[in-house]
Amino acid sequence: MTADLPVLPAVGLTALGVAALRAAETERPERLFADPLAAAFVRAAGPRDHATVDARRRRRRASLAAWVVVRTRFLDDLVLDACARGCCQVVILGAGLDARAFRLVWPDKVRVFEIDLPEVLEFKEQVVRAEGWRPSCERIPVPADLAGNWTPPLDEQGFEAGRKVAWLAEGLLAYLSPEASDSLVVRAAERSALGSRLGLTLASSHRLQAWREAHPEGAGEPGDYVALWRSAGAEQAVEWLASHGWHAEVFDIAERAASYGRRLDPDAVGAGGARLVDAERR
Repeated sequence: MTADLPVLPAVGLTALGVAALRAAETERPERLFADPLAAAFVRAAGPRDHATVDARRRRRRASLAAWVVVRTRFLDDLVLDACARGCCQVVILGAGLDARAFRLVWPDKVRVFEIDLPEVLEFKEQVVRAEGWRPSCERIPVPADLAGNWTPPLDEQGFEAGRKVAWLAEGLLAYLSPEASDSLVVRAAERSALGSRLGLTLASSHRLQAWREAHPEGAGEPGDYVALWRSAGAEQAVEWLASHGWHAEVFDIAERAASYGRRLDPDAVGAGGARLVDAERR
């Protein structure tokens, strides 16, 4: 199967890493969510080179795994709550290998738009077709570059601006410039009715700064996703989002993990500084 699949761009490859972590969580008896599609995405991509796993890399992986697991559960809960409150449109920005359209139980008449680069969506489509999966909602892929003008392609696929909508941007903004991140949340606000929701993950500015100091030449190790970051979320996230039309609550990984009954390994708190955001259009 792998021979006919499109080559994923560097940012798209990070989606495979996220899928692998979701697949591992799905195997846990006390899992915080189930994503039965994740393992198939990883298998479809074929074997990958793995760097020698030393203690530092193990800590980094534990931190990333905790972050991905907690943010997945957080955004699952957020988007289903938004739909229960009348949002019948969902837009997943930078959808990657997100399987929410397939694995969540959606209310009737919900439409899920998945926006990402054409190569990423084509990889996903081929795996979906090969596996025979069927979405549990009306699922609409939208090929577009989120660093550019992505609203016309979204409109062409039937998005209705001005209606209540839930927007998700999971693990996305770090790969955009600050200007593109500003534009994204402003455009989402402009196209949302009151009561719409916005779920975001914000990267750690301390993590990005430390990486830049350790890599002044700008080159990272294989599998180092931070090397692809272009920015980190605003330190004053509530104020930043308020200036763009959103009333936000911000949560940290340890607090959310505890609320789900998951005790984090101390190594996993290395995601410190990363934040989860639930915002509403008011």
